[in-house]
Amino acid sequence: MTSSRRHHLKSVMLSIAASWIEQEKKDIVATKAAYIAEHCPPPSMGGDQNTLMETCKKLHALIDKIDEERYDLLAKVGKADKEIDDLKIKVVDLAGVKKPALRKVRMSADAMLKALLGSKHTVNLDLRANLKQVKKEVKEEGAEAVGDWRKNIEDKADRKKMFETS
Repeated sequence: MTSSRRHHLKSVMLSIAASWIEQEKKDIVATKAAYIAEHCPPPSMGGDQNTLMETCKKLHALIDKIDEERYDLLAKVGKADKEIDDLKIKVVDLAGVKKPALRKVRMSADAMLKALLGSKHTVNLDLRANLKQVKKEVKEEGAEAVGDWRKNIEDKADRKKMFETS
């Protein structure tokens, strides 16, 4: 099929579609006019003020009735929407959230801080520098002290106190 033939067919299809849309618009206007003619009789302007007041009262009563129905329907819809949301939550709870398998990641303390604080904050900490330095004391033990178990326990208690105080 040549491009000119394809172009001609496309333009014909568009013109047919445009005529259908115009016809649809005319049908909608006609059905709207028929519905109004059927359900809304033309107002009768003849009469005195009392008949017009009664007509207005009737219209207001109808409007109030329709407003009450609308309010009731809105309340029902709101209740149904809330129930739907609750059921969706229950479905999620029953199905459970699929958690991905966790992987072990080896990361340095600097990298962890960078991940937590963001890339703008660069903190280089040597965490080992903050650890308390404990100096080992060289103890001179005599031959008789080796066998004395009470003294050995006291030395260990002194060592424990060194770590606790500060």
